[in-house]
Amino acid sequence: MLEGLVFPIVIAALLFVFFSTTVKVVQEYERGVIFRLGRLMGARGPGLIILLPGLERMVKVDLRVITMDVPSQEAITRDNVTVKVNAVVYFMVVDPSAAVTKVLDFIRATSLIAQTTLRSVLGQVELDDLLTNRERVNLELQRIIDQHTDSWGVKVTSVEVRDAELPESMKRAMARQAEAEREKRAKIIHASGELAAAEQLAGAARIINSEEAGLQLRYLQTLTEIATERNSTVIFPLPLDLLRGFMNQVGGGTNGTVKEGPPAGQGLPRTDAPSLPPTIA
Repeated sequence: MLEGLVFPIVIAALLFVFFSTTVKVVQEYERGVIFRLGRLMGARGPGLIILLPGLERMVKVDLRVITMDVPSQEAITRDNVTVKVNAVVYFMVVDPSAAVTKVLDFIRATSLIAQTTLRSVLGQVELDDLLTNRERVNLELQRIIDQHTDSWGVKVTSVEVRDAELPESMKRAMARQAEAEREKRAKIIHASGELAAAEQLAGAARIINSEEAGLQLRYLQTLTEIATERNSTVIFPLPLDLLRGFMNQVGGGTNGTVKEGPPAGQGLPRTDAPSLPPTIA
């Protein structure tokens, strides 16, 4: 009875090994690179792939975009500032056959070339460019890395510099610079406001001086504003120009002339009563 079961088990095992080594399924995002007796036969897939047993071998390659973190690299910028910068690289395989045959491990190779390129590019830019013009640095990194990986069938789609760690002394210096820049802007804005106010006041003074009644109205308005403050005593200088204006208005009813009073000693009431002697308090 046992001998009758051995043969079916052996047949089933052989069929399983046969199908597992000859029938392969490649996903939509994968390609299978076929080698026949060690010779490259090209990439196949996606779908069901049947290999010649014992003659062909397949290596699967993922075609999706790979996201790789570049460890922090310490470098000296062109203006002699030491910084530590990390980045992220996005790349994908566009030629599966080259990715398998031209390099042993294209992911590790891309990581190493990204690290060395990051240090090299940082040494060619200044700190201000790294902080304010990061897009240009990213494009330069992508261009250089893609040149190295192009022969491996790998396309670098994007490189992004994430963090730039500065020394504490440089952070304090940048904080002082930013504070001085803000103070300069505040002073410029204040000076611009003073200039605009002075120009408006000068224009208002010219308009008031052009009309004689304008100055009088301005003095009256000022008196009204002071009166609203409920001060107990107000000392306000009375300009001669204001009196002259009032006198001109009073004399306007007699053709601009002012009546003269009676001569001295005439028109005054007589006082025959004797005057009292002065008293001492």
